[in-house]
Amino acid sequence: MTMTTGTTTEPPVRPLRRLLGLGLRLRLLGWALALLAVASLASVVVIRQVLLNQLENRIGTDMRQEVTEFRRLVGGRDPASGQPFGPDLRAIADTYLLRNEPQAGEAVLVLVDGAFYRATEAPPYDLSGDVELMRRWAGLTESAYGRVRDSPEGPAHWLAVPLIIDGAVRGQVVVVEFGAERRADIDDAVRLMALACLLVIVVVAAGGYLAMGRALRPLRTVTETARTIEETDLSRRIEVTGTDEVADLAHTFNGMLGRLHRAFAAQQAFVSDAGHELRTPITIVRGHLELMGDDPDDRAETIALVTDELDRMNRMVNDLLMLAKAEQPDFLHPDHVEVDLMMHDVYAKAGALGDREWRIGTIEEVTVLADRQRLTQALMQLAQNAVQFTGPGDTIELSARVEHPGQVEPGRVLLSVRDTGVGIEPEDRERIFARFARAEHARARAEGAGLGLAIVAAIAEAHRGAVAVDSVPGAGSTFTLVLPATAVLPGPMIGGLR
Repeated sequence: MTMTTGTTTEPPVRPLRRLLGLGLRLRLLGWALALLAVASLASVVVIRQVLLNQLENRIGTDMRQEVTEFRRLVGGRDPASGQPFGPDLRAIADTYLLRNEPQAGEAVLVLVDGAFYRATEAPPYDLSGDVELMRRWAGLTESAYGRVRDSPEGPAHWLAVPLIIDGAVRGQVVVVEFGAERRADIDDAVRLMALACLLVIVVVAAGGYLAMGRALRPLRTVTETARTIEETDLSRRIEVTGTDEVADLAHTFNGMLGRLHRAFAAQQAFVSDAGHELRTPITIVRGHLELMGDDPDDRAETIALVTDELDRMNRMVNDLLMLAKAEQPDFLHPDHVEVDLMMHDVYAKAGALGDREWRIGTIEEVTVLADRQRLTQALMQLAQNAVQFTGPGDTIELSARVEHPGQVEPGRVLLSVRDTGVGIEPEDRERIFARFARAEHARARAEGAGLGLAIVAAIAEAHRGAVAVDSVPGAGSTFTLVLPATAVLPGPMIGGLR
């Protein structure tokens, strides 16, 4: 019986496969060689067919040329005597065959008065003994073209032309071309070409194997780096050379490692901060429960305190869940939002957060494509933050404006909450939007878990915007929710902007 454990291991790599380097390298090389082989074979076949077609055309041209030369003698003069040949076809044939030097594989036959008379010397194959063929040629009154398929010298082409003297057919001249020798030359050339293609394939295989090994070396480096990476060590990077696709892969892999490194670091910090923040209320609840006595007043006081701490823990967990949901694609439900109406709605709700001098500043009429509830949630969180760090009599002002054309990014919508509270030190302005972060001088005032501004930042980023802060210590702060220009919808705007 085979026993298994819960530990998973990588599938073993076969020694032979590792030794030969089988894998992407040989697969790519195999496909390349297969394509090259198919292309080479197709080229050889096409070139052979082209050469054969050219041979057929050349044979036809040569036969017509022989016939033309013979016809020039008909009706001409005998070179020996200078007298016209007249109707003496035998003399014409003797003169022609004496002066004609046939090409390789060529034969000329002359028929006179329906019977074979004479042919060129030492023809590749003597067709004069073919009675049926001779009878066919002797009966021709018009030019004819045909093939002899079963001769010992292989297939042959023939062109037979009747010779008309004094208006009557006196004989025929037949030109026969045996193309076996010239076809053999073509086959030899094709074989040489095939051997050359095979040699090219071998050279390409050797060179391609080395070149692909060099080109795919970064992939092996990626694999080796991935095997050495552990959850606690994401600092390794791949050395990148070149600008090809493999180099792009290495750059992408390095970028992925960087993002994972930052994500793991943020996760560890988040877990540490969340554990620290949750440990305090848990300790308080446990301590008071352990010390709770039988006195009714003491029990009521302890229950009230424990309930308050549990409510705080519940709010913290809800905030954490909201931040986690901010990374999901369905976090926003965008719709047309009239900013002026939304800001007045926030103003009406914010007045109940604290006894402050609430004001409405500049509110420009603009419509944006956004999630009204999320924007309201972010603005209310900024208003709550302003109440927390101000006192009675301090001013908190809400405003909304649109950047005017001509600025760096014209058309952005700026939703602001300004207060005249304690302000924020310069060294704290970057970290206050992190989870569980608080300004150092404001820790005594803080009542939440330090997740409020992180939620505001998450809502802004979900809208492809940002949140900015401008503050003067002791004079107050202005938090601005910035919506991108792409969120602005066409519509009337004050100030002559549209």
